[in-house]
Amino acid sequence: MDPRGFPTSLPEFQKVFPDDNACKEYLESIRWPDGFICPICANHGEPWRFGTRSSTVLRCRACRKNASLTAGTVMQSSHTPLSVWFWAAYLVTTQTPGQSALQFQRQLGLSRYETAFQILHKLRAGMVRPERDTIGGEYPVEVDECLIGGKTRGKGRGVHQMTNVIAAVEVRLRKDDEDRAAKRGNKHEGGKPLKRMLYAGRLRLRVIPNRSTAVVTKFVEDNVTADSIVRTDAFPGYAPLKSLGYIHQSMALNGSPEKADTHLPMVHLVISNLKTWIMGTHHGAIAHYHLQAYLNEYQYRFNRRFYPMTAFNSVLGIAARSIPPTYDQLYSGAWAHAT
Repeated sequence: MDPRGFPTSLPEFQKVFPDDNACKEYLESIRWPDGFICPICANHGEPWRFGTRSSTVLRCRACRKNASLTAGTVMQSSHTPLSVWFWAAYLVTTQTPGQSALQFQRQLGLSRYETAFQILHKLRAGMVRPERDTIGGEYPVEVDECLIGGKTRGKGRGVHQMTNVIAAVEVRLRKDDEDRAAKRGNKHEGGKPLKRMLYAGRLRLRVIPNRSTAVVTKFVEDNVTADSIVRTDAFPGYAPLKSLGYIHQSMALNGSPEKADTHLPMVHLVISNLKTWIMGTHHGAIAHYHLQAYLNEYQYRFNRRFYPMTAFNSVLGIAARSIPPTYDQLYSGAWAHAT
């Protein structure tokens, strides 16, 4: 256990959440950290608990109305045990490569693939905070676009169904950069091997319909703090950023790996790792209308990579304030683009 009480290993997780009752108590503490408050009459007090009915149902002693622990969460109206939801949250947030629905189905012994897919997809709905902060500010931000997907067979040469994705990532300097530089002495130019002094901060990803000026600048405005340093290639679509209040630093890369490695090292590394994750965990088999949901999962885990167990706690906390997508929204991918 870490000092904040989060399980840091699989045996600890099993000990903290051995059954549905333990998961129910944890979910109740998330929804009502100061004790049960009736969602109908706002009465604050201990509710009646049913031993013969679903363990997720509580009854207010004042108005005698029932309240469900899962109402208004991504688990709403689900017949899947809470312990399965908790295992899903644990696996998807603590394992670096994440989980495919097929892997999850096998590990949890679920009889239907669709059940595993819906659980994981609904948890992804809880991975986006509508009120999340913009990135940048004191940190420079690198922005670039890429194509996700593969070639389409039988469509003719050069024809594909790849999806445009745009990424923005903070570039941060390690706190111990002076110590690292002193240790290496003058073995590197200026005494500081710059690439080793930098690391990627917060990440933002979005599926975009095209690379038009309006689309790429809207993404930057939505996700990057005004007055931040924004580094891009020389694509003309980014030209308005300076007039929008950003410190825009562009460079014509002309296909040069050396220039790309100097000007946009972090965003290119992030995009490369993203493609590796999609091919490795999901074998590239992600429909374009579901891609934003997977991008949400990737950036969620990336932004919390130093605190994996906090990520588990956070996804359940966020999920407790998220309205689950409807069946049509889930399978059309509309919910992911709306967030």
